[in-house]
Amino acid sequence: MEVELLEISDHLRRFEPFEALPVEVVQELAAQVEVAYYKAGSTILSFGDEIHEVYFVRSGSVEVFRRNGTLYNRLEEGSLFGQMSLLMHNRVRFPARALEDSLLYIIPEAQFNQLCDDHDAFADYVELGDRARLRQAVSRANQSNELMRTRIQQLINREPVSIAATASVFEAGQRMTEEGVSSLLICAADDPGQVVGIITDRDLRTRFIAAGLPLKTAVAGIMSENLISIEAQQYVFEAMLAMLRYRIHHLPVMRDRRPVGVISLSDLIRYESQNSLLVVARILRAQDVEELSGLKPEIEASFVRMVNEEANSQMVGSAMSVFGRSVKQRLLELATERLGAPPIPCCFVALGSMARDELLPGGDQDNALILDDSYDPTVHGDYFKQLATFICDGLAATGYPYCKGGIMATTERWRQPRKVWSRYFAQWIAKPTPEDLLNSSIFFDLEGIWGEVGWVEQLKEQIAGQAKKSPYFLFALARNALSRTPPLGFFKDFLLERDGKHKNSLDLKRRGTAPLAALIRVHALAAGSTAQNSFDRLDDIRDANVLPLGRTEALRDALEFMSMVRLRHQAQSLTLGVDADNNINPETLSQFDRRNLKDAFQALSNAQKFLKFRYPARRSAKQG
Repeated sequence: MEVELLEISDHLRRFEPFEALPVEVVQELAAQVEVAYYKAGSTILSFGDEIHEVYFVRSGSVEVFRRNGTLYNRLEEGSLFGQMSLLMHNRVRFPARALEDSLLYIIPEAQFNQLCDDHDAFADYVELGDRARLRQAVSRANQSNELMRTRIQQLINREPVSIAATASVFEAGQRMTEEGVSSLLICAADDPGQVVGIITDRDLRTRFIAAGLPLKTAVAGIMSENLISIEAQQYVFEAMLAMLRYRIHHLPVMRDRRPVGVISLSDLIRYESQNSLLVVARILRAQDVEELSGLKPEIEASFVRMVNEEANSQMVGSAMSVFGRSVKQRLLELATERLGAPPIPCCFVALGSMARDELLPGGDQDNALILDDSYDPTVHGDYFKQLATFICDGLAATGYPYCKGGIMATTERWRQPRKVWSRYFAQWIAKPTPEDLLNSSIFFDLEGIWGEVGWVEQLKEQIAGQAKKSPYFLFALARNALSRTPPLGFFKDFLLERDGKHKNSLDLKRRGTAPLAALIRVHALAAGSTAQNSFDRLDDIRDANVLPLGRTEALRDALEFMSMVRLRHQAQSLTLGVDADNNINPETLSQFDRRNLKDAFQALSNAQKFLKFRYPARRSAKQG
């Protein structure tokens, strides 16, 4: 091949959509390409002209306009233009002009059509819009991991083994031995299809043998009730999340409310080597803060492994949040061993990303304490101050830094009785101020992790009920959610830090996932949702028809893709022995990631514009 043609093919293969094509195909295309030079200011395409080619920017820059003459986009090296006009009856719809002296490769219509016909990835790139391309990128990533594409029903290899609740523990043990199973579903005596509980080998050891109960004890006396189950058509990663969240090793599988099988931890091991549940078990067995601190490398290694195995962000965020909650729970157990049991009922609360199941390495601790209304500072104050100090100091020692804003149970304002917390939320919703919302918006992501966790569920119901009826609160919260915009310029170029430690980078959390989570929170509260996870909130937003058709899917894809890029960056940092952060240098990303990251930022930008329209400034009569 001539040197000039080789140079053209090599350059094309550096960029999408040519990089995915076979080498010989690009080389054949190079032989058909025409090279054209345009001086700065010269017209390349005029509206309405006939067009039979596609243009690739080899060097320089090109401006593309709408038909009314307003600027639409600015293109640089590696960009394609003209393809939509070619597809729309061969008439130019978007005029183009050289902004700088530019060298273009011109691809004839016949070769362009042939590439579309023969290569699906090429056709998808040129025919799909930004939103569809982003959807495709996210789907492709999810389908690459067995956890995300394997349905639970594929793991079931036998009928569930069950016994009536009236049977004795001795009979249950015999049945488990005969069937060779480690768990047994317990069914209602009058309806064998209605599952009322489950027993496992561990239950036999800890609740029956260790307790010295007689053989005739009814199996209902040692079974686990309030059964956690999963549907057969759900995915393996959802089973993994359920086992992590509830720390269980056996999960009944249901179809049409009837049991069709049981999956165990051993069934999932092949999908996730060095299972995350084993890390949780080691956390909960730690004997002191020093031992907990020593597990930080193991937690980080589990994070890196999940990312490298291409788990999605929901799986990774949930697992990391379970690790964090487990550390808090073990610290609380250690604290009560040292300080004694709490003198009054209480609930330790996780806030922010941990409450949303979206915690990642480097995230600081955000927490609070809810105390019983019998709380008397003079009698109980010292105990709960010591408890909060032990927990927050322990979290800092185990890799969860102190919150710079003081959103911790060690701050007296965030260590209050139930009635005070109820009043806090009522005031924030009824009379929101910018300062209050700036400091309190994190409290609208809350999860009880120890103690009287039902109190938190009641607070969530209060918040959901009051928020959706308070238009001015939603307006104020929406304005607060707009305080950070995506780092995208007018021409869809990245806006990078200009100086300081993170020069030439962008903060993917502060300018990406965090404002998107804040935006989703507003819509969720407007929908009356009590969900905390951003993806779960999007489900409720969609079901409530809060957004126009297709908008929730666009936000879901944007959040997932930004999170995926963030996860890979952090995993790479930890692998290199560097502390994980959120500062990405776009030059280190592939062209595929850069393009789709821009699409994700654009989806966030569009959603923020809609937020202003969706929640206008309206005060109720009571708000004055």
